[in-house]
Amino acid sequence: MAEESFEERTEKATPRKREEVRKKGQVAKSREIPSVAVLLAGLVSITAFGSYLYSHIGLIMREGFSFYTISDLSIPDVLLLSKKMIGLFFFAIVPVLTAVFLTAIFSDVMQVGFMASGELIRPNLSKINPIKGFGRLFSSQSLMEVFKSLVKLAIVGAVAYFTVRSEMKHVQFLGDMEVNSIVTFLLRTIFKISIRCILAMLVLAAIDYAFQKWDFERKIRMTRKEVKDEFKRVEGDPLVKSRIRSIQKQMARRRMVQAVPKEDVVITNSTSLAVALRYDSVLMNTPQLVAKGSGEIARRIKEAAESHDVPIVENKALAESLYSMVEVNQEIPPILYQAVAEVLAHIYKLKGNLSLLGSWSS
Repeated sequence: MAEESFEERTEKATPRKREEVRKKGQVAKSREIPSVAVLLAGLVSITAFGSYLYSHIGLIMREGFSFYTISDLSIPDVLLLSKKMIGLFFFAIVPVLTAVFLTAIFSDVMQVGFMASGELIRPNLSKINPIKGFGRLFSSQSLMEVFKSLVKLAIVGAVAYFTVRSEMKHVQFLGDMEVNSIVTFLLRTIFKISIRCILAMLVLAAIDYAFQKWDFERKIRMTRKEVKDEFKRVEGDPLVKSRIRSIQKQMARRRMVQAVPKEDVVITNSTSLAVALRYDSVLMNTPQLVAKGSGEIARRIKEAAESHDVPIVENKALAESLYSMVEVNQEIPPILYQAVAEVLAHIYKLKGNLSLLGSWSS
């Protein structure tokens, strides 16, 4: 057992293993992709619905500072005004919230598909184990998260610094501008910073997704013994399957030998082969091979025929042809009609009932 526990995980995960870990909620997923997608969706929706937001925010400010609906500062009037402000604010941000919500869901679905699992929220005492928790602090996943945080901080800081630096030449003219122009300048600068940060973080998200994919594949690798054990569980133990096939063959041979007393003739090649034929002119169109065997099985077929007075005919060529060309419970092929008809005609002639031969022999 000690050797098995230290066996290296060198084999790729099987489809069954992947399905099992997926049911537990373990998938290759980057948190950066939804973050960047949500930021981009928010930025695009704010840009697309800028005039809509501007008009609604202006309406909220006018309604909020006018107080014309409040005759006195009573609690019912204040609650009524608050309800109205909340409604206006909600309708103002609906386009942005909808875009962000749908993008968040779509970015997750694009990574892992539709998946529902309660394993991750199920209580697990091992998660509060201080020793394992300390180990997770220095795991590859934790180090990657620290690296991403530092890179994101550096990206945002650098982009903001260089963008503001490039716009500093316009700051000196803000004092001569109107309020609308100043707001437009600030919004344009914020937009530049945001879009540049998002583009830079897209590269970081792609790198993170590649890392998560590699780390996930590494974690779900299997040992050779695990692959073999899974194959046995899915396909069945080869030894057991071999034993089952052996028992099935023995049962089939026993049934063949038991059917010999009901047959019309057994044809042999005098040494190692024996085939038994049956023909009923009422139920069958042509004779049928109901038992065949070589070696020990052939000997048992001949013994059963002798003990039940079933005629045994020695015909080496016919016996070998029937044995190789016809399976058990199959009708004989037309190419062997003439040879089989001659044998059956001889048997029926001895029995004094040649009419049983039927029309197929003609």
